[in-house]
Amino acid sequence: MDVISTYKFARVSARKARDVAREIQGLPVSAALDILTFTPRKAAELIGKTVKAAMADAENNFELSVESLMVKEASIGEGPTFKRFKPRARGSAAPVRKRTSHIRIVLTDGANTERGKKAVVAEEAIPEEGEATQAAAPKKKAAAKKKSPAKKKTAAAAAE
Repeated sequence: MDVISTYKFARVSARKARDVAREIQGLPVSAALDILTFTPRKAAELIGKTVKAAMADAENNFELSVESLMVKEASIGEGPTFKRFKPRARGSAAPVRKRTSHIRIVLTDGANTERGKKAVVAEEAIPEEGEATQAAAPKKKAAAKKKSPAKKKTAAAAAE
């Protein structure tokens, strides 16, 4: 089962936070928290809060074991940018962009039911042997009819 936790409008640039998020993807939650604890970046602290919130949701709301949880996905999206101005020389002003981001953490306990559903749908989409040959035959004939007049015209043009 997947547990999703989001931290919206985090005051950190998405570009800087993505570096930290890539480090914890696919790791068990305990290893991910260890990495986040010892990473000296602001984004690590904010992502750590989100991971802890997802762990609490998994334990209290979904009754999952914290030891079996893994970070399935850690994605950082861009949030709105606060636009400010800084005074510069000769009465001019320079823009200052205060960027925000949305942090999304997905934890899983390993029992992934989505893969099973996708496999069943893929098997249903495979046509039977007779269906595939019957559907392809008219297309080949139609393509051959279209090509044959063009070949005659080019042969006639080559003869001239």
